[in-house]
Amino acid sequence: MNDIFEGLRAAFWLVITGDPDLVEISLRSLQVSLSALVIACAIAIPLGTVLAIRRFRYRRLTISLLNSLMGLPPVVVGLIVYILLSRSGPFGVLGLLFTPTAMIIAQVIIITPLIASITHQAMRELWAEYHDLLISLNTSSRQRIRTLIWDGRRNLLTAALAGFGRAIGEVGAIMIVGGNIDNATRVLTTAIALETGKGDFALALALGFVLIALAILINIAIHWLSRTEQEGTW
Repeated sequence: MNDIFEGLRAAFWLVITGDPDLVEISLRSLQVSLSALVIACAIAIPLGTVLAIRRFRYRRLTISLLNSLMGLPPVVVGLIVYILLSRSGPFGVLGLLFTPTAMIIAQVIIITPLIASITHQAMRELWAEYHDLLISLNTSSRQRIRTLIWDGRRNLLTAALAGFGRAIGEVGAIMIVGGNIDNATRVLTTAIALETGKGDFALALALGFVLIALAILINIAIHWLSRTEQEGTW
């Protein structure tokens, strides 16, 4: 029990004093996850909205496939990206393996189906509500998509936060494609796994505290920027 309290004390001290390794790893983790989130949202939000308002052949199959990909094992994603980016792979010439870019690619693949599926569910309900109005106004498909995205922005915020939570907490895929290289590709989750294996529980706990704090702060910041509380929608 004394070891646990000692580890917690040392962890808080590392956080308070701003340990250089802790700061570097935290910033890299935030950079990778936010980059992946922006790219994934740019793909998933329009995709989910289009699936909600348009009717086309194999639409149901596409939606079912999208929902199935939500449960895609991250280590499988990491393996596929590793093969594609390895020297013998089709994109090996780019030299992206064991770089933050490879980690971003893996995270985008993991969180895009999640964000797109949540977006589809939210936009489908909005489309049922606004369908007659938008049709009567003779709006184009692009106008309908923009209108639904704007009116459903708070639901899309929830989708983005869900994607960010999964991205920043991912360890398997980015361990495979990033390699957990010190001062290069080491992020919070991989560093926690490494330090726990080494028995450095103080640093592992400190990294864990930062990981939780980042998730909470990003959540609060996005809600504040969207002004949900001021508009009385909480």
